[in-house]
Amino acid sequence: MKPTPSRLWHPDSRTIHRDLRNAIVSLRRRPGETLAERSLAEAYGASRPKVRQAIDRLADEQLAERHPQHRGMRVARIPLRALPEAGEMRKALEIRVVRYAARRATPDQIERLRASVERQRACETVGDVDGFHAADEAFHSLLSEVAGHPGFWDTVERKAQIDRCRRLGLLVFGSMGPAIDEHDAMVAAIAAREPDRAAALMATHLDGVAGTIATLRRVVPCYFYEPDDLPSSR
Repeated sequence: MKPTPSRLWHPDSRTIHRDLRNAIVSLRRRPGETLAERSLAEAYGASRPKVRQAIDRLADEQLAERHPQHRGMRVARIPLRALPEAGEMRKALEIRVVRYAARRATPDQIERLRASVERQRACETVGDVDGFHAADEAFHSLLSEVAGHPGFWDTVERKAQIDRCRRLGLLVFGSMGPAIDEHDAMVAAIAAREPDRAAALMATHLDGVAGTIATLRRVVPCYFYEPDDLPSSR
């Protein structure tokens, strides 16, 4: 898969890293896909050392790993041990976020949350998985803004492995409706100034992500691994 044409202007290693990271998290680059320095350098119009630096950063994030059959690197499978901690961190922060939002949301902010849910429904109607994922992310980011702690989302956003699972779930199961209904119920609780109900709904919502991951491990086990199964990625 080639980078987008708009980025073919001698990018630095940070730009290459960001582009590759987005492609991996969105599953445009699937687990197991080779990350060949030479072809990537040609595609980006960049030097091989810059590409190597970008791939090294991906390896540090457990998004790239050493290819067992070839010299070089590939897109990492999803490390199972990283998921429970990432999920619990996100759950703790987002429950706090939705409680704050229910206590302080203004009428204008509530309308923005409702509009965000409607954007998600529009994506569901046309089967736009990429658009839905972006709208979903925007909804959770907006919740942090409404809560008065936008920095929370900067922390929650460091959840690349969870995001890969969510995208994989959309591709395998294709169901956006339940998540949208849960978002809608959260907005209703926020509008009603019911922080306990909003927090309970968020907990159920995120527990559903954990359930999806457990199912995906059975359906597509080749996309996951235990870290002890592989040698060091560097």
